[in-house]
Amino acid sequence: MDPLDRLRVDQVGSLLRPTRLKGAIGRYQRGEIDETALRSVEDDAIRDAVAEQERVGMPVVTDGEMRRSNFQDSMARSIAGFDAWLDRWKKKPADRAAGKTPGHAPLITRHRASERISLRRDLPLEEWRFTSSLTKRPVKVTLIGPDRISQVFDAAASSDVYPTVEAFVDDIVAVERRMVSELAAAGCPYVQIDAPSYTAYVDEGSLADMRSRGIDPDRALDRSIAADNAVIAGTPDVTFGIHVCRGNERSMWHREGPYDAIAERLFTGLAHHRLLLEYDTDRAGTFAPLRFVPQDKVVVLGLVTTKDPDLESVDDLLRRIEEASRYVPVERLAISPQCGFASDVAGNLIDEDAQWRKLERVVEVGRRVWGEV
Repeated sequence: MDPLDRLRVDQVGSLLRPTRLKGAIGRYQRGEIDETALRSVEDDAIRDAVAEQERVGMPVVTDGEMRRSNFQDSMARSIAGFDAWLDRWKKKPADRAAGKTPGHAPLITRHRASERISLRRDLPLEEWRFTSSLTKRPVKVTLIGPDRISQVFDAAASSDVYPTVEAFVDDIVAVERRMVSELAAAGCPYVQIDAPSYTAYVDEGSLADMRSRGIDPDRALDRSIAADNAVIAGTPDVTFGIHVCRGNERSMWHREGPYDAIAERLFTGLAHHRLLLEYDTDRAGTFAPLRFVPQDKVVVLGLVTTKDPDLESVDDLLRRIEEASRYVPVERLAISPQCGFASDVAGNLIDEDAQWRKLERVVEVGRRVWGEV
């Protein structure tokens, strides 16, 4: 295994946007500052985020997704041909979640493709180049997975461009393969695929919605696994993680259901080195499905919630890691928060102090269990 494959401590990627950055985004949207001024504030926010991650002892850092309005921007702002999806996030992203309360988030909205998908700009590569210039620690980049994009694709409205969903997914895979290869060529050591779509295959409401639209969930799941594998195929010297969660917007969640129904197909089918799995609430079920994880993979247990400020106790986290080790040996386990702290600009309903305390706790537990992070 590559040393990054077996990191004991990890994080999902996004961090709370500081007040100054949120203010700059609002001024930019109102036309009071230009893109250059906004980028300067973003740069400062990234510098501060990297410094804080180093302070708490994170062995791998991210830019906190400070340049993104939403975790989907890794593709939404990078591709042409799917602008209706991007437009959703152009409209005051800092205010999108205003008035919402914690609980079940609304279902996703689907959008039309106006032309064949193509790469407009490589946002993740731009992000990595800047962030890697700030630190000697490895910098991780996050990229949304093909199935999540297919779940916001309106196939019926796009039939003049794409006769099938498969044709759309093929183009998404081709674009993402190019993005991954460019990251690898630049020296990026760790790429994480964000794949919240997989929990649709264990959530009864999502399954019913698929079937009502004539989608066979079994076929769609197989297509998704194949697409995720195709994105990373033939890319040596890069650690690949894949993150599975149940929704994370302003402390809300989207789906529920344990991994059991898809665990064997998912865990044995994915080619990624690290499985970052949400495990902070009962919605995720038990650790029993981890028995299907192959011996060449590391399971990153998302035990620390990013949805509320209460700090998990060391004893509780140690107990849960011990429970998980009944199914996967402790030497193939790691710990992380269950998701990012800010899947969009608004962020979850906690403050920055709580965010850093939670990352400190993750590092503390990592050292207690493995003696290293």
